[in-house]
Amino acid sequence: MDTKLTLRLNENVIERAKTYAQNHKISLSRMVESYLDSVTEQKSGNIGITPLVESLSGVIELPEGFNYRKEYADYLIEKYK
Repeated sequence: MDTKLTLRLNENVIERAKTYAQNHKISLSRMVESYLDSVTEQKSGNIGITPLVESLSGVIELPEGFNYRKEYADYLIEKYK
């Protein structure tokens, strides 16, 4: 069930939001609803993998036994000499 809500916001913020909504082909109401839903939803213990991270998975192939911690430590030592 949809219910009407009145908000008071800075005029510049409203204009930028309208432009953003129009560029992304979404209504301003839907954009606000999505935001409020995301900040109020109950978080589970699981953190999902975002589509971007999933698309990057497997892009780099590392040699067998690669020790990323040692490599990173060596990098930091060299950086801060």
